Amino acid sequence: MSQRAGNHCRIEGSVAPGFESVKQLYEHKMRTLAEKSTQLCVYYNGEKVVDLWASVTDEPGFSPDSLVNVFSSGKSLESIAIASLVDKGLLRYDDRISQHWPEFAANGKGELTVAELMRHEAGLASFSQPLDPDDLLTENIKRNKVGEFIASQVQRFRKGEKNRREYHAVTRGWIANELFRRVDPQGRTMGEFLREDISQPLGAEAIIGVRREELPRVKQVAPLGFWFQLRQSLRPKFLKRRMEHNIFQLLAKVIRLLPAVRNATVRKAPPPYKGMKKIAFFNEPRVAMGETPSANTNSNARGLAKIAAMMAAGGTWEGRQYLGEAAWQALHAEPVEADMAFVSTCFTQGGVALFSEASARLGKSEQGLNAGREGFYGWLGLGGSIFQWHPRFRIGFGYVPTSLNVLDLVNERGKSYQAEVLRCVERLRSSSTA
Repeated sequence: MSQRAGNHCRIEGSVAPGFESVKQLYEHKMRTLAEKSTQLCVYYNGEKVVDLWASVTDEPGFSPDSLVNVFSSGKSLESIAIASLVDKGLLRYDDRISQHWPEFAANGKGELTVAELMRHEAGLASFSQPLDPDDLLTENIKRNKVGEFIASQVQRFRKGEKNRREYHAVTRGWIANELFRRVDPQGRTMGEFLREDISQPLGAEAIIGVRREELPRVKQVAPLGFWFQLRQSLRPKFLKRRMEHNIFQLLAKVIRLLPAVRNATVRKAPPPYKGMKKIAFFNEPRVAMGETPSANTNSNARGLAKIAAMMAAGGTWEGRQYLGEAAWQALHAEPVEADMAFVSTCFTQGGVALFSEASARLGKSEQGLNAGREGFYGWLGLGGSIFQWHPRFRIGFGYVPTSLNVLDLVNERGKSYQAEVLRCVERLRSSSTA
């Protein structure tokens, strides 16, 4: 299927019977919202049931196989990497990180556990200095310059609050990568593991550390301008507002965020990278080629959805076991709910979020995060991407946009597709038992 949907919008792909409403919703959003290029892919019961991609700008060469930075959606890939070490019996979530990395114990960090790191409770949400992107190239990571720097850091927690959870937006992946390569029998980084043990055998592209020859396939991301979003939010929907939320809804989100900003340890922290001033910095080739697992995975919806489908199926795909049952269970075990400054989250010991099915009791921020994606595990990325799986219904979900709506803090724009997929699955399940 290929068609024009107004305003030079090219929409391509297909959906399986029973998922036509997902296609209709996708077409509507591509026509009406401030989109550039997007990909949406969903597996259900081991079959690909949604495979859609679109471009409003007719970006040359944009396809379902184009690579896009999915930012924090990569955090779930680093969780899978750590779980692979648990699977091999080389690591436990209650291990102290310093058991495997003695130098990490410096400055009082000796008791920090793997689970605390993965739950964003390490007290290392920011570092004292920005890192040089060149130091994050795979070959340079193995020279341990980054590892030495991380080991020297001091823990800091939010002021006046007993809760230790604070979003480690970029740093969790850098720390976890250093731990991973010390425990992996081959001394690999997460980027190398992901290529060799997940992406290549599964046939699902998800890359931490893009190679030079892959750079032409990477499409740039661009945030919607603040003033554009503000002007659009002032327009009512009947005047074809290109934002899902109006000005009052946006202001309410910002106001709820202010107390968290005041108490956050990252409030006066330096940027994560040397030379970084804007999000567009992630489009620079030397950044894409480095390993920042928590914020710089380049993938596509097809790749994310297939990996998610494997996870939804218990770690096995087409007869090959990628994660043993015990390690799969451990990754999803012990979900702990805690405030993460701007929203309450429920992270497992393996570092993936469980989205609550008890949405009626949640506050507005928590409703935005959970309602519509109940029962999914995984996480989401800055501005829009989603990489999640639903074990009960065996759904693997991937959504990737190039236009970033950074005011949509919990990615409700992509969540609408998750909610529609859940409705489709429930209808199919009901009809099969009727």
